[in-house]
Amino acid sequence: MDQVLDALGGGGIATLLLAIFIIICIYKGVRIVPQSEKHVVERFGRLRTVLGPGINFIVPFLDRVAHQISILERQLPNASQDAITADNVLVQVETSVFYRITEPEKTVYRIRDVDAAIATTVAGIVRAEIGKMELDEVQSNRSVLIQTIKASVEDAVDAWGIEVTRAEILDVNLDQATRDAMLQQLNAERERRAQVTRAEGERRAVELQADAELYAAEQAAKARRVEADAEAYATGVVARAIQDNGLEAAQYQVALKQVESLNALGNSQGSSTVVVPANALEAFGNAFNMLKGRS
Repeated sequence: MDQVLDALGGGGIATLLLAIFIIICIYKGVRIVPQSEKHVVERFGRLRTVLGPGINFIVPFLDRVAHQISILERQLPNASQDAITADNVLVQVETSVFYRITEPEKTVYRIRDVDAAIATTVAGIVRAEIGKMELDEVQSNRSVLIQTIKASVEDAVDAWGIEVTRAEILDVNLDQATRDAMLQQLNAERERRAQVTRAEGERRAVELQADAELYAAEQAAKARRVEADAEAYATGVVARAIQDNGLEAAQYQVALKQVESLNALGNSQGSSTVVVPANALEAFGNAFNMLKGRS
């Protein structure tokens, strides 16, 4: 070593030391930051600047990189907390939160344990929001509840330089007593609907039967009306004939009916002998004479 120093001499040693110093300055003054990180630089213990991705330069021996913060999205461990709804039902809510650090200078100087702080904030907000809703609303409006929780958490953690990218309610669990009560209520509701359906079916059957009877009565009334119209028409024809031809037309109609009756009586299978009174024979004779005269 002494031989090397003697060979370099005083000027060579100074040059070597200068080269070493320059290399150290370059090493300490140039910082390459990955795309997924941001570096917080301090000078004498105070915030100097925040280095973004790429090549950055700092003052050697004065500035130092105090914190290397990942800006990738992070997920908090799934957490469960108890909450009481507006209708006094105890539920256990399982949540999951995703976030990322956007302003590391706020995160490193304002909060010590980011994950614990966010988890506590989420738990309080979940309890507060569920306490405003009834159990049915919690079950049916889960998407609205998630959006409300996410907005509230964002407002709470904004001072920490954190962006909440997503908040999820994974499950809402009930205690066994509440589940049994809800099951009984569900069975009662099903039975009520079944009774309503049966009652509506019976009512519909009665309505259809009444409609059928009404239809039958209407048809019978129409038939009687037709028969009455026919009889009235026949009576009117006879009345007009009597009016036009006098008593002779009436006697002709009576004689015609008598002849038809005699023919029907003679053609019947159950009688072989027909006994007719003398005055009836005289009347039939008159009827035949009248019919003969008509023809």
